[in-house]
Amino acid sequence: MTETGRMELVCPAGTPATLRAAVEAGADAVYCGFRDETNARNFPGLNFTAGELAEGVRFAHGHGTKVLVAINTFARVGDVGLWRKAVDTAVACGADAIIAGDIAVLDHVATHHAHDIRLHLSVQAAAATPEAIGFYAKTFGVKRVVIPRVLSVPEITALNKAIDVETEAFVFGGLCVMVEGRCYLSSYATGRSPNLSGVCSPPESVTYDEDSGGMAARLSGFTIDRYAPGEPTGYPTLCKGRFNAGGKTSYLFEEPVSLNAGSLIEGLKKAGVTALKIEGRQRGKGYVSEVVRAFRRAVDAVEAGGSAVEIDRILAGQSEGGRQTAGAYRKVWR
Repeated sequence: MTETGRMELVCPAGTPATLRAAVEAGADAVYCGFRDETNARNFPGLNFTAGELAEGVRFAHGHGTKVLVAINTFARVGDVGLWRKAVDTAVACGADAIIAGDIAVLDHVATHHAHDIRLHLSVQAAAATPEAIGFYAKTFGVKRVVIPRVLSVPEITALNKAIDVETEAFVFGGLCVMVEGRCYLSSYATGRSPNLSGVCSPPESVTYDEDSGGMAARLSGFTIDRYAPGEPTGYPTLCKGRFNAGGKTSYLFEEPVSLNAGSLIEGLKKAGVTALKIEGRQRGKGYVSEVVRAFRRAVDAVEAGGSAVEIDRILAGQSEGGRQTAGAYRKVWR
């Protein structure tokens, strides 16, 4: 738990405007990234310059909210300078923590800024065992680990009993079917992946082509899905595409669906989770405000001894495809 014994609500801030929205909606902490490939949401129109981050830190701190900076992609061989600069800039801007998964980045923080800033282990590191987490804690001084979305609540409980660092668990937003830090699907079609370039299905590779049969969503010319006239279209990612295989057209990896573990907040608290993380740095102010307010009420209700079950109904409209799942937390993987 945090100093107060209450779970921390960690919320997305893809832009200065959404940072303010998250803070005003009740975030205990916001996480953001720089406007380059050092963070895993490297999309046009998103992220922060150094000046914007410094101003965002001032605004957040003025409202009692922490700022965590995601420097969570993997540095290129022979070109670590951009990632080191991002770390140094985050520290200079007064950020409260850096979220990193690459060993070179972790080492730079531990070597040069151990007394300046907290170090959180990104979910991109895919550390889900006491041995792996212990290595990062002992070697680099990691204080918190963002745990992969592949563990059940009982498994998280057992993990927390075996480690001496805080844990942060995702509770809402996009649900990746791969173990975090291990997905290369996008690179096969576009040459760019979340791990190295900070972007899955880069926008410049996405096209929508309409014909008499409806709409085709394509990624680098590859048809990822087709939609009937009037059917809502999704963003073309390989893991959530519909393909024809064995004479049958279906979602081969995963159907478009969002994680919503709002009803499990009490269980995650009992499991020893320190912080609850909302995904969505690519989403707008409306999404951030609605989701953060809903989880603020839910977390406060649980901390007061109540229940948060209504959050599933309240946020149904903000889920991908209008569908929700508790993912691996209940070990009923779709």
